[in-house]
Amino acid sequence: MERKNAWKSYTSAEVKRVFDFSDQYKAFLSDCKTERECVAYFVKKAEKAGFKNLKDVIASGKKLKAGDKVYADNYGKAMSLFVIGTDPIERGINILGAHIDSPRLDLKQNPLYEDQELVLLDTHYYGGVKKYQWVTLPLALHGVIVKKDGKKVPVCIGEKPDDPVFGVSDLLIHLSATQLEKKGNKVVEGEDLNVLVGSMPEKPAKDGEKEDAKDLVKKKILALLKKEYKIEEEDFLSAEIEVVPAGPARDYGFDRSMIMGYGHDDRCCAYPSFEALLTIPRPRRTACCLLVDKEEIGSVGATGMESKFFENTLAEVMNCAGQYKDLSLRRAITASKALSSDVSAAFDPNYPSVMEKKNCAYFGRGLVFNKYTGARGKSGSNDANAEYMGEMRRIFDKHKVFFQTAELGKVDQGGGGTIAYIFGNYGMQVIDSGVAVLNMHAPWEIISKADLYEAYKGYIAFLKEA
Repeated sequence: MERKNAWKSYTSAEVKRVFDFSDQYKAFLSDCKTERECVAYFVKKAEKAGFKNLKDVIASGKKLKAGDKVYADNYGKAMSLFVIGTDPIERGINILGAHIDSPRLDLKQNPLYEDQELVLLDTHYYGGVKKYQWVTLPLALHGVIVKKDGKKVPVCIGEKPDDPVFGVSDLLIHLSATQLEKKGNKVVEGEDLNVLVGSMPEKPAKDGEKEDAKDLVKKKILALLKKEYKIEEEDFLSAEIEVVPAGPARDYGFDRSMIMGYGHDDRCCAYPSFEALLTIPRPRRTACCLLVDKEEIGSVGATGMESKFFENTLAEVMNCAGQYKDLSLRRAITASKALSSDVSAAFDPNYPSVMEKKNCAYFGRGLVFNKYTGARGKSGSNDANAEYMGEMRRIFDKHKVFFQTAELGKVDQGGGGTIAYIFGNYGMQVIDSGVAVLNMHAPWEIISKADLYEAYKGYIAFLKEA
């Protein structure tokens, strides 16, 4: 039961739409490499499209009605958006849920140090990474520093053509005999992912004065940080700075049919989910796009899916619509339907042994449904109902959306998870659906432009029809 390749069916006009949408996505992916940058981007675009901040709606006492658009910001690192439907919210809403965090290196709270006249930044990797993939790459610093007075200083160094870049060094091949005997997870260890940021010492003391030769390179770097970025060393204590690959997303392949970029997991699902919501003017069931943080480390914390942010925000929306009761909220959540918009693993001809070819995702065959994920006998998986999968088949076939089904590798090979099970804990129907990715969790990941576009089409169909 082989699924068709979308490229074989596209007209020239459809190919143009695929490439145009991909160009917009590449610009987003290049500019938005952290969850904060994603939220800032989505808020700006949502407001331009007529969405109102839910806090302002609450303060005004305005009653929400069908067709109204609102969003809620969760600490600048997660958000939800709603388009109010004509049906009572108690009957359930349609939700596209994706995450906007990606694997990376985070600076520690006390990161800056000098060793043998080289200055480095100490890091703690975030999410599941192959640590050896993060060495000898040009890296950039993105994030925010919060001063003691509450002022926020944005940080983005390494993306402009005239910016410096940074990196983690590796052992030269000539001296790596012992290193190469280690297992892959030990070739580069976490405490060795230190980012090199400087080597020029501060000028020594003037003639006739005693030279203080201690940490002169560090002093030089601190002087530069203060002069150019208004950053003091103690400011790192209240900073969130992420070390990510430097450079823009690029077309991949002679035919430009693919995109190489940092953070496809899961921004290649978050972006089409957001864009799909913008196309829904006045739905029957209230439409929601939920973009969350911390999925890569277990969906924990105030900005992760495990928090009460979604539930509390929906309660506020229902209250503004004059529909809130505790029982109505519980009924609304249980009656809701969700697509957990998250990526899947694409078949790689270089590593065929980890895939079962009848049940894996392929480039060009459209959006991927994972009925279940998990590992070791579906542990940690949502495992969607057959009835719900049947409904999704009907909707996608009706709207001529290319889709495929997959598992995350062979049964005993490994596995993974998404936020789907958290939706499922509410009792709602949910299934994983997203874009197939090569090099998942590597600094540079690869997707198919056709799959990205089919995800966008599929998410629109879901919001309209489910």
